[in-house]
Amino acid sequence: MSSIEDDAPGSILSESSAFNSACGSDSVKAHSTKIREECKTEVPQRENLQWEFSGLTIWVELEEFGNDLTKAIQDMAEIHGTEVIPQGHMTAIYGMDHLGVEEAKKRLRSVPNKIRAWPKFKKPVGVVQDVAVAGNPGQVCSIAWAQLTLSSDPAHEEAMDLLYDIFYGPSSEKKASRDRPWTPHYSIGYDNPEGTPMTLG
Repeated sequence: MSSIEDDAPGSILSESSAFNSACGSDSVKAHSTKIREECKTEVPQRENLQWEFSGLTIWVELEEFGNDLTKAIQDMAEIHGTEVIPQGHMTAIYGMDHLGVEEAKKRLRSVPNKIRAWPKFKKPVGVVQDVAVAGNPGQVCSIAWAQLTLSSDPAHEEAMDLLYDIFYGPSSEKKASRDRPWTPHYSIGYDNPEGTPMTLG
């Protein structure tokens, strides 16, 4: 796990990237009620996310302090009337469809031998809310989203290349064509792009 405080490492997770609605604990409901009272307005609920994520994805997960990131995710959903992201994450590799689950797990177990610890992050450099359209440069989904944006450095680029070596091979076209520099961002909210309130416009 890693921190968004000064100089914190990350851990690497492999997840099927299908998005599932998941929210219902008493703590989440209590926190949501508090936000509603503070806003003094009823937020219309948005339609459930329509985009279907595909393939296998490698995530970097950040360590939390006092559930700070979980609360940010819950607040984002409450303010905009959207679904709560089931698991906060920072995507390293998205949508692998060339590996079966068992082979991907086997390769994942080899990661600590190649990457002892994920390079540390500095504090976030900003918050972004925007709309992506699948097929546009660097965009693989048609969704609106909100993120904490962090910066990468040469150590992150080296770690990303090692991940691509593990999951695609050292001479792969995927590695050669990956976006550089990596733009690490911690997703805190998703929505459908049509009529989304999740915009700074």
